[in-house]
Amino acid sequence: MKAIFLVRKGKPENAFEFREIAVPTPKQNEILIKVEGFGLNFADLVAREGMYRDAPPRPFVPGYEVVGTIEKIGSDVKHFKTGARVTAMTRFGGYAEYAVTDARAAVSIPNDLSLIAGCALTTQYCTAYYSAAIAASVSEHERVIVHSAAGGVGSALLQYCLHKNCEVIATTGSEHKRKMLLDQGASFVINTSTEVFSESVRRVYPQGGIDVIFDALGGKFVRKGISLLAAGGRIVTYGASQMTGVNLLQRISAALQFGIYHPAQFMMTSKSLIGVNMLKIADERPLVLKRCLDEVMDLFHKGVFKPSEGKVFPASQIATAHKFLQERKATGKVALEW
Repeated sequence: MKAIFLVRKGKPENAFEFREIAVPTPKQNEILIKVEGFGLNFADLVAREGMYRDAPPRPFVPGYEVVGTIEKIGSDVKHFKTGARVTAMTRFGGYAEYAVTDARAAVSIPNDLSLIAGCALTTQYCTAYYSAAIAASVSEHERVIVHSAAGGVGSALLQYCLHKNCEVIATTGSEHKRKMLLDQGASFVINTSTEVFSESVRRVYPQGGIDVIFDALGGKFVRKGISLLAAGGRIVTYGASQMTGVNLLQRISAALQFGIYHPAQFMMTSKSLIGVNMLKIADERPLVLKRCLDEVMDLFHKGVFKPSEGKVFPASQIATAHKFLQERKATGKVALEW
């Protein structure tokens, strides 16, 4: 089978190599999937730049989610049959024509569901569901900020929070996405490339009073976001896109801008800073991941979750797809197909 290996860190045009390798064999609790296509996430960019601490040593096959049909099942797998179409989270290994994963990290999908939607529902919508429903426990009518709201996880968070009748402040780095987010239901939208988001929030809410912030940007956005939280407020971080596509000094600067915290300050102000890494959840709490997948599909079938179609590249254009995502040209999910 063909697989795409990450062979060196750095620019996408120099990072990847196509190789022929053996089709993997599923273990007792695993399934083997014949892959239609796989998705891209900002975590892929972080891994390519050599900043993903959990990544295997190079060369390795990246990839966190796939869509395809089950080719083989392990002896302990009871809730799937061969031939079923699934979307699944992978612990790397997704950039390949076949992939294996824990059966609890997969969920059945309709045959007519698009590749884009299937990929988005796995990693991005599961991240959004875990962040909002479990980590932050978003309640009805809360005031919420969703950063990068036009992206994959951001779109899912916006949909979930509107489903909970929340008042949502969305941010984007692109002016042409502002109207789109307003049309989707955001109360107001901040362009972070031309506005200081915390100042814009305070103009509308002088006392702060934000209940939940979902942050995929990192750096100063986390520090400034904490100052906007009301008592009982939560900030959930699930990425640090400000640290991708920049040089070492810029990364160090962005890391320092997160700020330095002590537990006492969160206790005294009754605020929470929560980190989310779905690969860790998949590794250590597979039943929680299964719950997320099941709930995401239920909300999809109910019409709450509506993945946008995004953009599909042929697998041969892996470098182009990485560059497209890194330059923040994507609206919705980016996927590649074999």
